[in-house]
Amino acid sequence: MDKKIIQFKNITKSYEGEKPVLNNISLDINENEFVTLLGPSGCGKTTLLRILGGFITADSGEVLFEGKEISKLPPYKREVNTVFQSYALFPHLNVFENIAFGLRIKKEPNDVIVQKVKRMLKLVNLEGYEKRSITAMSGGQQQRIAIARALVNEPKVLLLDEPLAALDTKLRKEMQQELIRIQEEVGITFIFVTHDQEEALTLSDKIVVMNDGFIQQIGTPEEIYESPANQFVARFIGEANMVDGIMLEDNLVMFEDKKFKCNAEGFGANEEVDVVIRPSNIDVVPKEKGMLKGTVKSHIFKGIHHQIIVETRVGTSITVSLQLSDDKPVFNHQEGEKISASNFLLDLEDVNELSDSTVIALACAEAWDSETEEYVSIKEIDYDIKPEIGTYPVTFSTAMGTSITVNAVVKQQNRVVSNVQGEEIYAMNIFKKVEDVRESIAIDTDLMTWANASAWSLEDGEQVKITEVKYDFDPETIQAGTYDVTFCTRGYEYKVTTTRPYREDSEVGLYFYPEDIHVMKKEEE
Repeated sequence: MDKKIIQFKNITKSYEGEKPVLNNISLDINENEFVTLLGPSGCGKTTLLRILGGFITADSGEVLFEGKEISKLPPYKREVNTVFQSYALFPHLNVFENIAFGLRIKKEPNDVIVQKVKRMLKLVNLEGYEKRSITAMSGGQQQRIAIARALVNEPKVLLLDEPLAALDTKLRKEMQQELIRIQEEVGITFIFVTHDQEEALTLSDKIVVMNDGFIQQIGTPEEIYESPANQFVARFIGEANMVDGIMLEDNLVMFEDKKFKCNAEGFGANEEVDVVIRPSNIDVVPKEKGMLKGTVKSHIFKGIHHQIIVETRVGTSITVSLQLSDDKPVFNHQEGEKISASNFLLDLEDVNELSDSTVIALACAEAWDSETEEYVSIKEIDYDIKPEIGTYPVTFSTAMGTSITVNAVVKQQNRVVSNVQGEEIYAMNIFKKVEDVRESIAIDTDLMTWANASAWSLEDGEQVKITEVKYDFDPETIQAGTYDVTFCTRGYEYKVTTTRPYREDSEVGLYFYPEDIHVMKKEEE
């Protein structure tokens, strides 16, 4: 049974005026483990390491070392040593004296210091460099000296705060292997901080994935990679193809309207799920033998393998015009009223069902008192819109005679039908004012609402989700003019790692096994 050496219990830490860096973190670390705290910048991993080292104090929670609470112990009384990213070596001391520094502080006998330093030099493969100046050592050699200086004090735990970040790729990979060897030889616990996923997978016995102050998943490299706990882990650890699926029953999932066997149980019948398939777990086969069929859209040579993107479903899209004006409201100085409205578009099929309230809503017509800013009722709407394609004036007036005239444009319904995908998508051209776009808090949602964008299945009429809104303007700086807005239903692309190249636009099949399909609970948006 593994013996716990470190226990974090409900650790919370925040800095003044900021949200918590660590949110109620609990974590056990065993003796002789190589544990990696992995996550993006700002996730809390270095803060957790510094709390263990005694450099900062948690706001709440406990830190146990071999069962004893150590939160109030100063760093020098803790049986841990730290290797920092900057190494923090002393440039005025040679290699021997840098490693011996901690022992001299402890006033160890000189013969003991010599023995211990020589043992460390041998451990880090730097025998014969004792008298060399630190400034004459390479980055990789300085890294080894920093490790030797930390280990010479015989700590029970070594903390490594992104110590390989400053090294070039080749040296970094060499030092990864050196760290594995050193940890196995000294037989103590290593706690390593990094944001590099490949580094974590290479080094670790156990990986702790962190994000936004929370632990997302704890597991072996194989568990983290093959069975991610959520979307963040799936996307952060290596590359992942993620698609929407429906769990039909235990070990049977449907995605892309096809059923696939998988190794997943405990989901509800017809539960919506996220399906993950790693690029390395997909085989490229002749089109007729594929479980999915698609077209190669891109190819990248990455030295030892090729990476291709295979599009299996194009999706359906529709493009409409966003026409923006910067017209000012009409100001009736005599009555102290202002009124505004925008041009708007009508589908030919909807003309016969028009009402005054619908026209007001479509034109975003409104009137208000110029002094108090209180709304004033629109009492009269004058229009004669016929069920014929064309442009028709619409006049809005208040009881005091303040009025504005805009145009209603009647057009055929703007629809795109995809018989290949078995779906239809609809959207209207949009007439708005510049300030409407600039003041929008959620522009994608507003554009969909303004355009009345929707999509549905031709087979059963069920709604199909619009997953992407594309436009080429900056909402904060947009000016009056006409812009294209495109609404898209989801297409599917799969990233595939392969040992041979494939020509772009070639048709291929994709094949994978049940154990390659990982199913996760759907996350709330």
